[in-house]
Amino acid sequence: MEERLILISNDDGISSKGIDTLIRIAQPYGKVVVVAPANAQSGKSHSVSLTRPVRFEKIYDSENLEKYVLYGTPVDCVKSALTKILPRKPDLMLSGINHGSNTAISLIYSGTMGAAIEASFYGIPSIGLSIVTHDLDADFSVVEKTAPALIEKVLEHGMPEMVSLNVNYPVCQLNDFNGFKICSQTKSYWYEDFEETVDKYGNQAYYQRGHLVNIEPDNKDCDESAIAGNYASIVPVKVDFTDYKMIDELKKWNL
Repeated sequence: MEERLILISNDDGISSKGIDTLIRIAQPYGKVVVVAPANAQSGKSHSVSLTRPVRFEKIYDSENLEKYVLYGTPVDCVKSALTKILPRKPDLMLSGINHGSNTAISLIYSGTMGAAIEASFYGIPSIGLSIVTHDLDADFSVVEKTAPALIEKVLEHGMPEMVSLNVNYPVCQLNDFNGFKICSQTKSYWYEDFEETVDKYGNQAYYQRGHLVNIEPDNKDCDESAIAGNYASIVPVKVDFTDYKMIDELKKWNL
């Protein structure tokens, strides 16, 4: 049988601790090819480089692991991997492990999930993994011990085309970890508070700050609730944005 092929990317960059952990998690399951951005690409969502060329280079090569650094976005990484780097379509795509939460509405801003969702377009089982701390030296031991069980299930059962998994881990010790919880994306939005500053040229400028507003705090079946209970939330994400109920409503407008 042909060796299983696993693609890994992220949005924190090729040198992040999270991606190193994810490589270790993935290596027992096949040949791993890493294509990751040269630097942090947080908040890039599904952006692609259209007005400038994408460049990548191989920085590591061994029998079961190749690493490429790419000067572009997480989605650029996946597109380049599928068209220019990999010998065939991979059997699995893993994105992360992201330093920071991608629960709730943060999902749509996430470069980590942008990469996983892009891979799902092509029928590749894809998982985005995050932990809810921005600490660059975050403790990924709970992820390292428990994520293999999820990966094995995905390899066993596969995933529907254009569906990926958004997995978020709490910050806790293994003894306090309550396992995985299948849940929905929390209904929420970001309230922005712009911090005023002056740039190096003396111009008024603003840093974008904000906080997440949970508009369903009593929902025990959403990802924010799962994280609060020391579960790793698993939200199946699909690409189709169509509101099918609204289609029927719009037809009544007689446009």
